[in-house]
Amino acid sequence: MNLVISQNMIANDVFVFLAVFSRLGAMIMLFPALGSSAIPAQVRLVLALSVSAVTMPVVASSFPALPDTPLAMTGFIVLEVTIGTIIGAVVRLVMSALQVAGTIIAFQTGLAFAQNFDPAQDSQSAIYASFLSITVMTLIFVTDLHHLLIGAMHQSYTVFPPGASLAWGELSELMVNTISETFVLGVQMATPFIAVGLLFYLGVGVLSRLMPQVQIFFVAMPANIWLGLLIFFLTISTMVMWFMDYFEAFLIRFLA
Repeated sequence: MNLVISQNMIANDVFVFLAVFSRLGAMIMLFPALGSSAIPAQVRLVLALSVSAVTMPVVASSFPALPDTPLAMTGFIVLEVTIGTIIGAVVRLVMSALQVAGTIIAFQTGLAFAQNFDPAQDSQSAIYASFLSITVMTLIFVTDLHHLLIGAMHQSYTVFPPGASLAWGELSELMVNTISETFVLGVQMATPFIAVGLLFYLGVGVLSRLMPQVQIFFVAMPANIWLGLLIFFLTISTMVMWFMDYFEAFLIRFLA
């Protein structure tokens, strides 16, 4: 009898650990900074296993009884992976504000064709967007915001209890709101460049009408690039800190 009870306890613990690892692993692979492709996959796997081992004893009491059939176990694990993927994807969507801001800045300064690899999005993007992404990911570690990401993993079990059905309507609304908010944030971060670019091209347009024999846009392009770099130098600290404040507030609001 004792042997049977011990075997059931071991099986239950293994299943709980697998479920916790399924959710947290999916979150870590998608979270900004922690899930960046710049971090080797082996390091991310070890981090996921370590965080799962620490989190499992804390959240084990919230798990239902061990499912009776392999099909039920598989469904439970798939649900946990889905929850982790949704949370990680929503948090990663916030980083798209940097893509929007960087792309707008690149177009306004004439460097839209200057592409570089963006580790936050795992794709090629405008060089301004790549620089902003690398800067923000560095600041996430410097300011200890990655601790908030790790804390969000534990808090997810309060917002999304294990085995509970998902409210797909609310999740869809959350996705749409997040995309709209990050787009607005990206445009707001690039507002100085939009305003200066509008005035600059307006002045260049007037000069082109006054001196039609001169290729004024060709002459003004270097000035536009230097002006954009100057404005970027003057505003980057404000843009980055504005984004960091929004990112922190979003995490607290999302998993409150």
